[in-house]
Amino acid sequence: MASSTSLLVTIFLSICFSFFLSLNANEVTVGGKSGDWKIPTYSFNEWAQKSRFKVGDFLVFRYEAGKDSVLQVTREAYEKCNTTSPKATYTDGYTKVKLDQAGPVYFISGTEGHCQKGQKLRVVVISPRVSAAFSPAPSPSDGPALAPAPTSGAAKLTGVFGVVVGIVLGLWTLF
Repeated sequence: MASSTSLLVTIFLSICFSFFLSLNANEVTVGGKSGDWKIPTYSFNEWAQKSRFKVGDFLVFRYEAGKDSVLQVTREAYEKCNTTSPKATYTDGYTKVKLDQAGPVYFISGTEGHCQKGQKLRVVVISPRVSAAFSPAPSPSDGPALAPAPTSGAAKLTGVFGVVVGIVLGLWTLF
């Protein structure tokens, strides 16, 4: 009986842990509410600087498949708008890229001439440990419509954690 109880508690805690991880991830549409990956009327980098990105978040690029693409590139390729040797190439028109490590990440358009006209993006990804130490600053509403800045999810995590602890303790007393 004790081993089956331990197994149930272990499974339950694993499910809760997975749930916590999903609470922390955000999907952020590149460019905010306008959300189009195209030659911008404003700087994608200015938009990105008003947001916080953390490991586990997803960037969503929307564009017309067959007419544009997204290339994940090195810093040097980003600075020179070099499309010849990308780290990754996306052409589906709705690209979702998981930010899987801390540090700067670079994207450019694969369509000739677009990068030179500003269709490029640099985001700085922070690790979850660092993101929990900072609370997001409110974004000013000047300029184009922006998506809300991704948050650490710490407030959601605290409330859910209390509920999960209560459930675990309740199950524990039953056995």
